[in-house]
Amino acid sequence: MPRPLLSPIPLNPAFASTPLVRLLSQWTPAAPPGAGAGLGEQLAQWVSAFDAISLHTALRAIQATGAAPARRPATGAGAAPPAALAQDFAQVRAQQARAIAQAPALPNEFTYAPYRRRHLELQRQMGLAVDALRQRVRDALACASPALQQLAALDAAMDKVLAPREQALLPVAVAVLERRFGQLQAAHLKALADARQALPEGSEATEDDPLLWRRPGAWLHGFEQDWHQALGAELDLRLEPVAGLIEATGIELNHSP
Repeated sequence: MPRPLLSPIPLNPAFASTPLVRLLSQWTPAAPPGAGAGLGEQLAQWVSAFDAISLHTALRAIQATGAAPARRPATGAGAAPPAALAQDFAQVRAQQARAIAQAPALPNEFTYAPYRRRHLELQRQMGLAVDALRQRVRDALACASPALQQLAALDAAMDKVLAPREQALLPVAVAVLERRFGQLQAAHLKALADARQALPEGSEATEDDPLLWRRPGAWLHGFEQDWHQALGAELDLRLEPVAGLIEATGIELNHSP
């Protein structure tokens, strides 16, 4: 009999502890007393009672089929080894990280719009790439041991429940970063105005050169560091379930007789 690989499902995941939510909370103004839950706490409420029932039903169905033999592909090639899955994972992550590292070009009339468009496009690309990778890993697990078959089925059920919550979070990330952009830009303009006001009468103020905004220490350089950091945390959040599947595959196969 295969060893059980499934563990009880936490109905209220500690989502607020993820790097992405910590960053978003850090850049979101603190709520006044009595205003309700903060951003991290709100985003942590990902699984409702109806979702819990759905997951419980799916878990019972998956466990009931645990004795079924592992499905093999028609070619007879067998399941992909953990090393191959890990290599696929690394390639997808590196490709998306390279895309994140590219900041938008500075437009003539500077606004947040290029960052918003780029962020939404990166989210779309990440979604397509990670979803395809996750399905490839599930397919590999479905060709392995019965315990890994159960894990693939459970992951599919969890994905179905949690995907709408993830989609609700992503626009929040874009909005928080837009607010962050506005805060840093406003602070830069205020400092510039204060410096001009402090100049002796008749002195000529230094022009504000957008080409200098990306230099280390400038406001846009600071924002882009935050922007890249948030997108990297979002990529890691999307990849976390896939990394768990691959790790569990290695553990299961290493302990199989």
